Amino acid sequence: MQFPDDDNGQLLAEMAEAGIDLTQFHTVDFFILFEQKPQAESFIKAIAEDELAPHTQIQQCKDTGVWEVITSIKMVPEHQLLGQTEQYLESIANSHEGYGDGWGIMASE
Repeated sequence: MQFPDDDNGQLLAEMAEAGIDLTQFHTVDFFILFEQKPQAESFIKAIAEDELAPHTQIQQCKDTGVWEVITSIKMVPEHQLLGQTEQYLESIANSHEGYGDGWGIMASE
């Protein structure tokens, strides 16, 4: 399987090498960071009714104090779709003073 030469492509290639079947549905976690909890909460409210992103959780980094919203989406981790989903979530996050911090798939899946 060939992947584009970018960060998402590299991560997908590493996952494929690790034996993850990228043709199947997985829960993909997208990470969005906020300096302040109210901005993180307003982002969660903004996407709460979105059928694309119905599952979110919020946590604070003990080291940095930054608030992290994890948005979990069940999808086939295809390169173009991952990029589009990242851009979509980041466009909403930006209006709430947040920014994207990548994505991942839990190894236990």
